Amino acid sequence: MRIGLFAVGRLKSGPEKDLAARYFDRFAKAGPAVGLELTRVAEVSESRASNAETRKREEAALLLKSLADCSILILLDERGKALDSEAFANMLGSYRDQGKRELTIAIGGADGLDPALYDRADATLCLGKMTWPHQLVRTLIAEQLYRAVTILSGHPYHRV
Repeated sequence: MRIGLFAVGRLKSGPEKDLAARYFDRFAKAGPAVGLELTRVAEVSESRASNAETRKREEAALLLKSLADCSILILLDERGKALDSEAFANMLGSYRDQGKRELTIAIGGADGLDPALYDRADATLCLGKMTWPHQLVRTLIAEQLYRAVTILSGHPYHRV
């Protein structure tokens, strides 16, 4: 199953970008052994529209344009469902085992996500009840993707 990340906002050079890249690299190297492949990290600039609703709508249009019709869509939102790492790994493994070929994880812009995306989404997850900066969310999801691969492969990286 091919997994991509769609993010509104560009990650500037610095320690957050370096750490996210390190986990994405680990995921890319370890994932194929369990049938998971990192295909892309797509960044789009935040909309410059004058109001939040228009910005969210424009950002959603960019996501939907880049999304394959058959792709699983997971939204990251503070109001989403909280999963532990094993449940997240099992969710990815389940999609893979069902023969799903594409999965996209979306990080919205500063204003959040357009309501139309929730109708299209297969799951909405949160990384905790706190609000996180987009730079850290990217690093957190990169690490969780790598952790999911280690859980699915039985690697000792994940310890309970």
